[in-house]
Amino acid sequence: MDSHFHLDSRAAARRIAGLAAPTPLQRDARLSERTGADVLLKREDLQPVRSYKIRGAGNLIASLSQQEQQRGVVCASAGNHAQGVARACAQLGVEARIYLPRTTPRQKRERVAALGGDAVSLIITGDTYDDAAAAAADDAAATGATLAPAFDHPKVIEGQATVVREILDELGRAPDVLLIPVGGGGLLAGALTALAEDGATNTRVIALEPAGAASLAAALEAGHPVTLDSVETFADGTAVRRIGEHTYPIIERGNVEVVSVPEGAICVEMLDLYQVEGIVAEPSGAMATADIAARGIKPGELVVAVLSGGNNDVSRYAEVIERALVHEGRKRYFLVEFPQEPGALRRFLHDVLGPDDDITFFEYVKRSNREYGPALVGIELGDPTSYDDLMARCDGSPLKVTPVPPDSPLFRFLL
Repeated sequence: MDSHFHLDSRAAARRIAGLAAPTPLQRDARLSERTGADVLLKREDLQPVRSYKIRGAGNLIASLSQQEQQRGVVCASAGNHAQGVARACAQLGVEARIYLPRTTPRQKRERVAALGGDAVSLIITGDTYDDAAAAAADDAAATGATLAPAFDHPKVIEGQATVVREILDELGRAPDVLLIPVGGGGLLAGALTALAEDGATNTRVIALEPAGAASLAAALEAGHPVTLDSVETFADGTAVRRIGEHTYPIIERGNVEVVSVPEGAICVEMLDLYQVEGIVAEPSGAMATADIAARGIKPGELVVAVLSGGNNDVSRYAEVIERALVHEGRKRYFLVEFPQEPGALRRFLHDVLGPDDDITFFEYVKRSNREYGPALVGIELGDPTSYDDLMARCDGSPLKVTPVPPDSPLFRFLL
C-alpha cells in the first residue's frame, strides 16, 4: 500500500474547529507518584462524543467536496466511530446512513441517533460488524455515497493527528514518552505524523494494544498487515482483527514500542481511574495507563498518555471488578469435591479458608454421584500473597481441591 500521501495536522485542526473540542492536559498525581515522572492525561473522553473519533470522522467529512457531501456518507460501526460520524454530519448538514449490527446495544443506538438527529438514518442489519460493513460498502457502491472508514483513510489519520498536535502546541515541546492505545492504528499513525511534523524524533512512543487483539504486533512480526483468526472483544474500541493498510506503513516507519496489555490489567486501571480520579473510562480508554509502572519510565520524565474514550456501559462494572480481582490474584476459583455428608462445607470453611478470605461464588457442578458433589467455588483472598498458604491448607485437607486457571473454558461462564 502506497502511504506517501500528504498529511497536515495543522490544516486538519483548522478544518475540525467547531466539530471537535480541544481537550485538556491534566496532571495525574496517582500515576506521577507511581512512576516518579510527570504524567499528564490527554482527556479525549471529554469530547462531545466522549472519544477522539470525532476528529478523524469530522476531518474526512469536512474535506469532501460539495458534490460529495450532497451524495452523503455511509459507515459501519457499533461504537465510537458511529457517534463521530453522526455528530459531524449533523453539524455539517450532510446526510448519513450508519449501519449497525443487530447485536448493537440499545443505548448505543439511541446515542448515535441523538447525536445525528435528522441528518442520520440508522440501518440495523446482520449479526456481526462484518455483516454491517459489507452492507455499508454495497450502499456506497450503489449510491455514490462516501464510505467513511473508522481508521484506514488518510483524512481519518490526519484528523486523529490533531490529538498530538494539541499536546505539542500546549506543552511547547515534545513529551519524553507518549502512550497511545492502538486498534486499527489511526490514532497511532496520526500521533507519529504530528511528531514528525515537529521533528520530535526523541520521543519514546509506546503503543498499547489488548492482548486478545494484538493485530499490530502480528503485522510487525509478519512484515505486513495480517488478519487475526479471532479477537477478544472486551476492549471493544480496539478489538480489531487487522491493522489498517494505510496506517501500517506509517507505524512501521516510526520507532514504536508495542506492548500487549492483558484485559485484567485494563480492568484494574479502569477501577483506579474511577475510584481515585473520578474518571469513567472505557476499556480501550484506560489501556494507555494500564500497568504504567512496567513501562520503564524514568523519574523526572514528561509523560503524556492519551485517555482515548469514556463510552463505558456502567452495567459492565461488575465484570470489570471480577476481571480485576482475578488479574491481581485476589479472586481464585476451585473445583472442590465435597462428600455428601453433614458438616462437609463447615469443615471446608474452618480448615481451608483463611481468616480474611471469603466465598463469593458457590455452585454445584453436578450431583450425579451419591457420595461426592463437585462444586465450583470462588474465593476472594484478603491478601493475594496468601495463596500459597491457602493451597497448603487445601493439600492438607481430605477434600479434593483443584484450582481453575484463568485460561480455563470455565471462565467463559463466569466473566
